[in-house]
Amino acid sequence: MTPMPQRMLIASQPFGPRLGAERVARAIAAGFEQAGRPRADLLTLPADSGPEDVREQLDAAGFDARMRQARAVVIACARLHERALAGSAAFEIATRARQGGVPAYAVTAENALDAFDARILDLQLILQARGASTLAGAGRRLAQL
Repeated sequence: MTPMPQRMLIASQPFGPRLGAERVARAIAAGFEQAGRPRADLLTLPADSGPEDVREQLDAAGFDARMRQARAVVIACARLHERALAGSAAFEIATRARQGGVPAYAVTAENALDAFDARILDLQLILQARGASTLAGAGRRLAQL
């Protein structure tokens, strides 16, 4: 596993109606900062839409440049499962990270990926978290890598 660089970009989607994308990103970032790491760059995304929309959203947000500047990306999404990966933000972000030589990590409420699928996405680590406190714990764990 690649050690976590000092800086990271957290690209998050909502985990549900009570846990919006911004709250998810801030919780993970809070844990990262509590562990003594610098402030993370936060990118919030809506729940998955079509593949073209995802690409447009990432391009409009300057994702590629932000990802390279951060040197690591954390994908935060409610569910990771093989059937829903194609065209999803998680898939697009993981692909861009792999192509850019940037390590990618994932935080999810539900991980249904098998080891092969996680390897295909080149995810360094997948952590499960469901609420704000466990998301902060995931941020602390990432900071310790």
